[in-house]
Amino acid sequence: MNRLFFLIVLLPSILIAQHTIKGKFSPAKDYNAALLYRVTPTLSEYITNAKVEADGSFQFQLDSNETKGIYRVVYAVPQEDYNFDIIYNANEDIELTFNSETGVTFVNSIENKLLASYTDSMSMVTQSIGNYFRQESKDTLALKAIFKAQTETQSSFEAAAKNTIALHFIKANKPYIPRKFKDVKTYIENLRTHYFDFVDFNNDILQSSSFLEERMLNYVFGMSFNSADEMASYKKNVDIFCEAMKSAPIKVKRILLVSLWEQMADLNHEGIANYIAENYLMDIAVSLNDQELLRGLILFKNLSTGNVAPDFYLEVEKTGAKKLSALKIAEHYIILFWSSTCSHCLGEVPQLQTYIKSKEKGKVKVVAVALEEEALKWKGLIPNYPEFIHVYGAGKWENEIGNDYGVKATPTYFVLNKNKEIIAKPEDFEALKAFFEKE
Repeated sequence: MNRLFFLIVLLPSILIAQHTIKGKFSPAKDYNAALLYRVTPTLSEYITNAKVEADGSFQFQLDSNETKGIYRVVYAVPQEDYNFDIIYNANEDIELTFNSETGVTFVNSIENKLLASYTDSMSMVTQSIGNYFRQESKDTLALKAIFKAQTETQSSFEAAAKNTIALHFIKANKPYIPRKFKDVKTYIENLRTHYFDFVDFNNDILQSSSFLEERMLNYVFGMSFNSADEMASYKKNVDIFCEAMKSAPIKVKRILLVSLWEQMADLNHEGIANYIAENYLMDIAVSLNDQELLRGLILFKNLSTGNVAPDFYLEVEKTGAKKLSALKIAEHYIILFWSSTCSHCLGEVPQLQTYIKSKEKGKVKVVAVALEEEALKWKGLIPNYPEFIHVYGAGKWENEIGNDYGVKATPTYFVLNKNKEIIAKPEDFEALKAFFEKE
């Protein structure tokens, strides 16, 4: 009876302490499962997973010991691209809907709905400011009223969010608000200058969310200077951002700058990616003794367009050339990394041969590096491509030549000029062909 009494006493507190995060994905057919992580400034801790039902619904049951903070729902791979953050305050159940086009909408959750409402309200004010300047209005009283509404909106939401996690984001998102009339040029310049005024890069709540990364990307890509040189604008934006976050922990700097570096690399802004690496990231990698990051930055720089391609040994009987750098038989060279066990290669390499044979002699030469576990199948295939210079890459993914070129998949192409400088890195045969057709 005593045991039963204690269970009855404890049961309500257990039930109260446990909460759920449930939602509904649409269209349901696009989703299979959802994963839940608790996010900290430097890592994501896996919590649980849930099956997505036929109607798109899912539910996470949280243990009573789950602490308040920022949680991340992942719904596809790669995980870093397909996720969204939620605030969990350990006091309420959360219900939401998610659509890949419209994003997340909170059905139940005071904190998350408050933050969403703040974002929508401030966006409307920002839109009003934009409309005012686009219309080239001279009504200074109207602009003053808009800025007054912006001030009041910010203040009211800060008051409403007192003692909540949401307050961290509301305060950090506080915009520059002029006290008197500004022309559009002055306003934009001041907006740029004061963009990070209220962002605390040492705030662990902000560090645990996507807020700092989004703020960084919006600034670097969204704040353009009056310059015809886009690259110069990017560099200036990067410098201003790095100055703003100079007091942040070094690991947080690493996370943010790696993300920015990757964005620039993906957009083929190699010069900006290397600028970030040389001026900021390499020093961070050295300080953290992060050899993997350092090698990746150096490899990317070495393989950037305009650099001389990494040299390697080969043998061309008629010329006597022993290394790539010694070849003097064509205006352009295609370095092809392929494999006799790669189905995509076996589809593209014959097309490449046919295309190269259509070119005037001496225009293009293919150096085909076969990344192989063993040579038998490769030896049987090379007679089919007598126009190529063949190099055997023993060890496949551990091959030194492949590693020097950062090869992660086959086929991979590099186009060099006669000086062996990298001039293009086509993603497939069609892109390769398009490059030469532009020449």
